[in-house]
Amino acid sequence: MHDTSPTSLSESPEDPFSVHRSASAVLDDRGHVVAWSDQASTLLGYEPDEVLGRPVREVLVADGDEAVIARATAECRHEGGWFGLLPVRNRAGRRVFVGFRARRVRRLDSTDEWLLIGSLAEDIAQWEIDRSVLDGLFRRSPVGVVVLGPDLRVLRVNRAIARFGGLPPKAYRGRRAGEFLFGPDADRAEAKLRSVLETGQPVIFAEQHARLLHDPHRELVISISAFRMQDPSGRVLGVTEIVEDVTERHRARRRLALLNEAGTRIGRTLDVATTARELAEAAVPELADAVSVDLLEPVPRGEEPAPDSMGPLRRMAARSIRPEATAVMYPEGHLFFFPERTAPTKCLAERRPVLLPVLEGNSGWFDAEPERAARALAMGVHSLMVVPLAARGVILGLVCLWRSKQPEPFEEDDLTLAVEFAARAAVCIDNARRYTQQHNAAEALQRSLLPGEVPAHPALETAHRYLPAQASTGVGGDWFDVIPLSGLRVALVVGDVVGHGMHASATMGRLRAAVRTLAHLDLAPDEVLARLDDLVDQLATEQRQAEDTTPQIMGATCVYAIYDPVSRHCAVARAGHPPPTLLGPDGRLCPLDVPAGLPLGLGGLPYETAELELAEGSLIALYSDGLLLAGDRDIDQGLTLLHDTLTGPARSLEHTCKAVEDVMLPDRPADDVTLLLGRTRVLAAEDVATWELPAEPTAAGRARALVTERLTEWGLEELAFTTELIVSELVTNAYRYAGGPVVLRLIRNGHLICEVSDSSSTSPHLRQARSTDEGGRGLFLVAQLSERWGTRYGRNSKTIWTEQPLSPEPADPGI
Repeated sequence: MHDTSPTSLSESPEDPFSVHRSASAVLDDRGHVVAWSDQASTLLGYEPDEVLGRPVREVLVADGDEAVIARATAECRHEGGWFGLLPVRNRAGRRVFVGFRARRVRRLDSTDEWLLIGSLAEDIAQWEIDRSVLDGLFRRSPVGVVVLGPDLRVLRVNRAIARFGGLPPKAYRGRRAGEFLFGPDADRAEAKLRSVLETGQPVIFAEQHARLLHDPHRELVISISAFRMQDPSGRVLGVTEIVEDVTERHRARRRLALLNEAGTRIGRTLDVATTARELAEAAVPELADAVSVDLLEPVPRGEEPAPDSMGPLRRMAARSIRPEATAVMYPEGHLFFFPERTAPTKCLAERRPVLLPVLEGNSGWFDAEPERAARALAMGVHSLMVVPLAARGVILGLVCLWRSKQPEPFEEDDLTLAVEFAARAAVCIDNARRYTQQHNAAEALQRSLLPGEVPAHPALETAHRYLPAQASTGVGGDWFDVIPLSGLRVALVVGDVVGHGMHASATMGRLRAAVRTLAHLDLAPDEVLARLDDLVDQLATEQRQAEDTTPQIMGATCVYAIYDPVSRHCAVARAGHPPPTLLGPDGRLCPLDVPAGLPLGLGGLPYETAELELAEGSLIALYSDGLLLAGDRDIDQGLTLLHDTLTGPARSLEHTCKAVEDVMLPDRPADDVTLLLGRTRVLAAEDVATWELPAEPTAAGRARALVTERLTEWGLEELAFTTELIVSELVTNAYRYAGGPVVLRLIRNGHLICEVSDSSSTSPHLRQARSTDEGGRGLFLVAQLSERWGTRYGRNSKTIWTEQPLSPEPADPGI
């Protein structure tokens, strides 16, 4: 007879019940003893003639052990073999435990017999342990065990593998392990096992994704350990593989990693749109195949939405692993309402997350947007989660998460993770919203304190750029101004308060107002800066005395220039500010040596004014250091780049501003940037008349005659009467109180400007003369006859000026 059954685990040379040193017996299919070895006689005391032909139950089974023997017999017949400990009655009638291994043997006549090999267990406890371990591995272990032969075909699997694969244990025998896996998963598993078989190098806890053939839509993560089996002689017997389903553990680990990653990726800036995009990018593709982030419309503007708001919503971010999904999803920036009776509207209305593991054709979405829904279904969309973005009790918007490529539907654990994602992102979005609100307020304040449209001026053609700093830095204290002065002169100002934020903007507003006030006093540039320096020092002193928590004024820088289109004279002074750049009409850079001066607020040293004449068509550029330092450049690099840009092809001032912005500011600057350009004009000689009059009693009459003659040449005879009165009063006052020569100048340009200059520094005063006074009415008369009038001072002179419109209104009969 020969054995055709598969090799058992207990069949190794180290088996304590090997044939060469154990008792043996053979039973026929009826349970009668048909063979009895000498070792069996030695072990139990029965001689062969005492047992041969008799039923084994009659000879060896003690009273009370029938049930144990019956169970072992039934299992042996069912499995085709059996091993374990059984109670046996020896010839002396004593009950002893014998370790048995039973195996079915097929005779040549096709009948079955049972070969029993047994031995007294020297250590019953160890035998029970070994037997229980093997029995537990194959019958009760939750971890899968697969035994493969040298050809990597399955010899035996335990019940855990049977449950895992969905087939009975016998169905696995003779098949390859990879036959139960889907696609490339099978190839990877086969390659690992072959490597173990060929090299003997075990695999320990190797994780891989796998899909089973009987359930290909469910992706699992399995942990595999495998080792090669060998006998003492080194003969390879096969591979034992231990398989564990670690899908849930892997998902939990992945969820924790996603949350950690979300904490580092979301909220890196204080920008609402950027934070929304960071949320979408963190969720795709790890959590969902497509994600959209929609915020209630006030939120991107920095405002808080109404507590019961249902929209409109603005699409802030849309991400998908499939490019064609953009044809179904609303684009970024789109303003819309979600249709009624859909998952998003339910989420907004009930303020709680909504999970739809399987999208059904009768859902509200399909009713509201059947075409869009049908296109989504055709792309494989099958599962949806909608999670509200809530922070500090306020709903800011919602996040929609879709699955199309991943076959598994969303489940409760996914929803828990999405809620945690949304909670973290909502706090970051709300922080960005609040910052946007404050930044917008500060920027609005700053822009309200700056000139809007700079009016055209006959002395200069101007263009400007003002760019506030990026939101994370906060608005700064840059300002600029173009201030008309008397005599068609114009002042150009650019300044920068140290620091950022609302306080810097407020300080900037105060300094700009002070500059305009000082400019209208017709002070020289160095005097304007000196008085600004006193003002900044005074403001800082007041703050220190108040002991409040507002940021202290740390100082400011400023450059101040005055240009006269009649004389082409330009005077410039600066207080710690970058010097202006001057470009001649021929396109060449002209050096402009302006003493630097200390920043405003430091005090102690006077400022100096640089004076020069500018040719018509000269370009003067004033700017803040934010323009030069943008892009991590140093001052010298910034100046070189600015000079190269300004000396480019000839173009309008507006185009020049745009060129500077494109070249020097590719990104939103970290500091405020201010650029003010002015191209000089010169007043035509025929529009100016200047006379020097001697200080004598006839000077007033001579002035009246000259004025009348020139106004007639200009065709302004209708202004002759009032202008004669004005000139007569001003020249007479100069003769009486100043002495020395008197300079009379008329300027025609939109207004008729009359200027009388003398060498006195005495300030004229407008007063109300009494009825008994013989004089004191001259300046009052001048003020009534002119639209504006004032006084400005030079180094050794003063000038009283008046302005009259060229088309005068009808004279007041009361005058």
